[in-house]
Amino acid sequence: MRNPTLMQFFHWYYPPGGTLWGEAAERAGWLAEIGITMVWLPPAYKADTGADSVGYDTYDLFDLGEFDQKGGHATKYGDKAALLAAIEALKSHDIGVLLDVVLNHKMGADEQERIQVNRVEIEDREEIEERAIDATAWTRFTFPARQGQYSRFVWDHKCFSGIDLIEDPDEKGIFKIVTEYTRDGWNEEVDDELGNYDYLMGANIEFRNPAVAAELAHWGRWVMNETHCTGFRLDAVKHIPAWFYKDWIDHIQDAAGQPMFIIAEYWSHKTEILLQYLEQVDGKTMLFDAPLQMNFHRASTQGAEFDLSQVFADTLVAADPAHAVTLVDNHDTQPLQSLEAPVQPWFKPLAYALILLREQGVPTVFYPDLFGASYADTGNDGEIHAIEMPAIPELEALIRARRLYAHGRQTDYFDDAHCVAFRRHGTDRLPGCVVVMSNSGEGEKKLELGAGFAQARWRDHVGQREDIVTLDEHGAGIFRCNAAGVSVWIDAG
Repeated sequence: MRNPTLMQFFHWYYPPGGTLWGEAAERAGWLAEIGITMVWLPPAYKADTGADSVGYDTYDLFDLGEFDQKGGHATKYGDKAALLAAIEALKSHDIGVLLDVVLNHKMGADEQERIQVNRVEIEDREEIEERAIDATAWTRFTFPARQGQYSRFVWDHKCFSGIDLIEDPDEKGIFKIVTEYTRDGWNEEVDDELGNYDYLMGANIEFRNPAVAAELAHWGRWVMNETHCTGFRLDAVKHIPAWFYKDWIDHIQDAAGQPMFIIAEYWSHKTEILLQYLEQVDGKTMLFDAPLQMNFHRASTQGAEFDLSQVFADTLVAADPAHAVTLVDNHDTQPLQSLEAPVQPWFKPLAYALILLREQGVPTVFYPDLFGASYADTGNDGEIHAIEMPAIPELEALIRARRLYAHGRQTDYFDDAHCVAFRRHGTDRLPGCVVVMSNSGEGEKKLELGAGFAQARWRDHVGQREDIVTLDEHGAGIFRCNAAGVSVWIDAG
């Protein structure tokens, strides 16, 4: 049984040109060899902004780069044939494939409708004007280029609960669409930020419409049959009623014929809110550990002022490790993005050691951390910023260490604010390791591994230390790491 290791195989600024699917296919063998067992691909369907889009401005779920819509056939990442070839290549190397599912909203409607809406207070979505007004809005999706292939469903205003732009009168804001499904207001079982965070952007999908729920269930079955994916990453679930995803996941798992690996993105730094969501969906999905990512960000910016022994405090992986997917950064936290909270490069080897080499959680590797990234964009100050995200030199060795040495039970030595360690004891057949890290000066821990390791010689797998640790007759020795560094000690024999 391989240790599960997920890779997010994209970032927000991955260059356009339709090359990502081909790159995934080309790198599949090497990824499997170093220890990647699952790859999370970006949204694969046609977006409103076409081949320039990262994919989260969803237009047509059934267009995987096949139809001449929104400026062309291919998406930013390639056409449908290249996508299917990439999935086949990854799976041929025993790498599972997770598709990104963006069901919260749609953008780029084909036709307008005359509808009624209520104005909504932006900072308190529960404040809804009683008076309805007539307006024109882009709420009808007919997908004329697809001509009903795969699905004849037409989305109209009854499929949506809200919108952010109306005409006649011309206004921007948040508007609740008046239908029989929205008479009681926004959906329940969503995040309570801004009063009720059902509405996020675009034409907000109304899950209480049974025709919508049936169409999204149909799409789930279709995309599994079409791509043979092995799982899903669910986008923006804090804005989608938990009851919908509980039902949708049940439907998907029943239709799949094999267990699907499903992760949801509920971006909250409050672990109690994540636990509440898991309870609402009966634990049917895993969640990204946003609180841990924020701890890593703070640790990297505070340096030696951060108490490293508390790095797992108030995190999902500490509270419910069976449902935690751990990460260091992602496409939303990278510089210049909406949830910007990047982990500084010096701390990333420590952070990756803390997610890759421990028992708890399923770790995620972020594309730029393995391959690097360069890009420029406008910041909140209105200025253009050039960003360099360097590849982390130690990361490949840490991924390999997860495959080779992260085995057996775990003992923690989190007894110091600046230097912590943990040990994986190994099993009868598979070796373990000792991990030591410091966020200040050179760190050291004296550990007793037991008489079975008497006189054993240990070396640093990451290569940060050239010295050899020779254990005494009791199997005890002093394991060190460099200042602001991490070492993974393994039996040199």
